[in-house]
Amino acid sequence: MIKQIKQQQSSNVNDSCADCGSFVDIGAVVEADDTLLQLSFSGADASTKANALEQIALQRFPETRTEMSQQGNQCQLTMNFAFSVEKMIFQLENSL
Repeated sequence: MIKQIKQQQSSNVNDSCADCGSFVDIGAVVEADDTLLQLSFSGADASTKANALEQIALQRFPETRTEMSQQGNQCQLTMNFAFSVEKMIFQLENSL
C-alpha cells in the first residue's frame, strides 16, 4: 500500500502514511516569502477595528511592519510579518 502511495504522489510531496490522508507537503503550500497581509475595514469604527488588530499583531510579533490608510469610512491595514509562519499563525489565531 505505501509503495503505491509513493508512486502516485508528485515529487513535491513526501507522504508515506496510509492512515494520515495528507496529500501535500506543507512546504509545497506555504511559500517562504508569503509575509504580506492586507485587510480592509469599513464602517464608522473601521479605524478602531484596524488599530485593535494592529496592536494584537505587534504584541504577538513585534517585528511586524504595519501601515494603515484611511479614506472616509474605509480603512486599509497592511501588515508585513518577518516570517510566513507568523502570518499564518496570526490568521489562525484571529480567524482571518
